Amino acid sequence: MKVAITGKGGVGKTTFSSILCRLYAEEGRNVLAADVDPDANLGLALGLSEEEVNEIVPVAKMRALVEERTGANNLNKFFKLNPQVSDLPDKLSKNVNGVKLLVMGTVETGGSGCVCPEHVMLQALLSALVFRKDDVVVMDMEAGLEHLGRGTAGMMDQFIVVVEPGARSVQTYGNVKRLAADLGVKRVSVVANKVRDEKDEAFIRSKIPEEDLLGMIHYSADVIDADRNEASPFDYSKETVEEIKLIKAKMDAKEK
Repeated sequence: MKVAITGKGGVGKTTFSSILCRLYAEEGRNVLAADVDPDANLGLALGLSEEEVNEIVPVAKMRALVEERTGANNLNKFFKLNPQVSDLPDKLSKNVNGVKLLVMGTVETGGSGCVCPEHVMLQALLSALVFRKDDVVVMDMEAGLEHLGRGTAGMMDQFIVVVEPGARSVQTYGNVKRLAADLGVKRVSVVANKVRDEKDEAFIRSKIPEEDLLGMIHYSADVIDADRNEASPFDYSKETVEEIKLIKAKMDAKEK
């Protein structure tokens, strides 16, 4: 199972990603979680302390490794566009509650379409992840899909946009769906989070096609408490975990 999870900042995609990873790990599956969001906090949601998260160096910031694998340096402006990276997920990941966490980082650039060694390295790593045949790979990504090339995107089993009941969040779903279509992805699913009541449920159903909606996760104060206490929501909110179990069951059914 290879899943890319996107959404606007603050909608709860990292909460969903972390619980999904923990559920698969609980089944004994080999799970690799890739944090591809510039605001990388998947480690916290999986159960690391803030101090442990701050000690992790994102792959995009590992200058010596990037130079070694791409051949790029201050004297050599030419570099490999397909560096060897298949060994890196296991070498660089950190085990958190049975989940291998790989913090990718992002490339800071003033322009668009950066083709720099760091960007090439991240794309190669993401491509390598989808070839891990027997693993569950969950990518926690920002709303854009810039790091996914056409070949990588086409091999993903699930594209999931996490939204909340609001026009701006639903607009992000439409934008991601168009971006995914440009990459050759025909199906984008939706998980609605922070749903408070029947009005919220009705709003989501009026905006999201039934065939695209995987399920809804209701607002939970326990999830807020988990964040405040630097704990994984998996260990704090039984109701949220149960709702995500139902969503996972739908995902698993589509995989078969």
